[in-house]
Formats: sequence, structure tokens, C-alpha cells
Amino acid sequence: MLQIRIHGRGGQGVVTAAEMLSIAAFEQGRHAQAFPSFGSERTGAPVVAFCRIDERAIRLREPVLDPDVLIVQDPTLLHQVDVFQGLKRDGYVLINSRRSFDELGLAEIAARYDRRRLITVPATEIALEHLGRPLPNAVLLGGFAALSGLVSLEAVAHAIAHKFSGQVAQANIAAATQAHATVKAALEAAARETSDAQAG
Repeated sequence: MLQIRIHGRGGQGVVTAAEMLSIAAFEQGRHAQAFPSFGSERTGAPVVAFCRIDERAIRLREPVLDPDVLIVQDPTLLHQVDVFQGLKRDGYVLINSRRSFDELGLAEIAARYDRRRLITVPATEIALEHLGRPLPNAVLLGGFAALSGLVSLEAVAHAIAHKFSGQVAQANIAAATQAHATVKAALEAAARETSDAQAG
């Protein structure tokens, strides 16, 4: 079972992100569930949402304490909340930021995990470019698809189209597609650097 925890703030579409991720998993023939850690919160308050994906029916209903994946929609939470709590050693981390893990003050934490599974993407900037609004949720799902390969970009686009309609859906799909390409390029560059370092 794949367990995902999404951290953000009220108004950033954290719960919607979890729902879209579960729809993307359904699209690929898997079982999924999505739920928030609590009810709707005021804008700006920390919010956590969870998603589980499995090949079989999911019976669990409790919060995700030991995630395989962390998606952080708001980097200001990084030093306010222990977002890394319980993250598995081989876990994936995707943070909405233009800055690297080291620049975000996370070098010590990043050293405990596989660097190839830790990445940042400027999701808010991409959202502003395509949507005109700072809503990073769908953008980050495109990045997550590239980082993990656990869901496809096509399934993410389907989920976005299921949740939104018309121009809003198209703009979100375009933003998710750009994030997917950005993360893929960053991963390829990192792989080249590692290969060059080993060859040298």
C-alpha cells in the first residue's frame, strides 16, 4: 500500500490534491482513498490531507503516520511543523519551492534519505503563470507523477478534468504538465551529475 501525506495551508487546495490523486489512482485501476486530518480550516491555517493507493480494497481509516510520500504545498511549514515525521527511509518528498533542500535548511534531513527521491519544484510560480492564482495543488501532482512514476501524467490530467471544467481544467492540466517536465529534467540532470561523479 502506498501512503501519501500532503501538507499545506487552508485555501491552497490540500484536500482537493488528495482527492485528485485518488481519482488518478482509480483511473489506473487501483483502489484509493483520500481524506483530511480534520474539517475545513480558516485560510492560512496548517492543513494535512492523506491519500492511500493499493491494488486491493483499503480498510484502514486512520491518519497516515508513516508515509511513503510527502508533498509539501507551502514551504513556510517546513520549520513550523515536523512534516518529515514518520517518513519511510525510501520515501519520496516533493516541496513547492524554487530553492533546493540545502537552501531551505534541510540538508541534515535530506542526508537521511535517497537524494534521488527528494525534489523541489516552483509550483506556485507555475500556477500563477497558467492560472493567474497561487494554487499549487494540481501543479504538484504533475511533479509527483514525474518524481515517482507511481501515477501517470495522463491519469493526473484525467483527475484534474474530473475535478474542474473548461478553462480552469485546461490551465491546471497545462500547469501540471509543465511541472512534470520540470521535475523530469531536474531528475535527469541529477542522474547525469551522479554518473559523471562516479566516472571521475
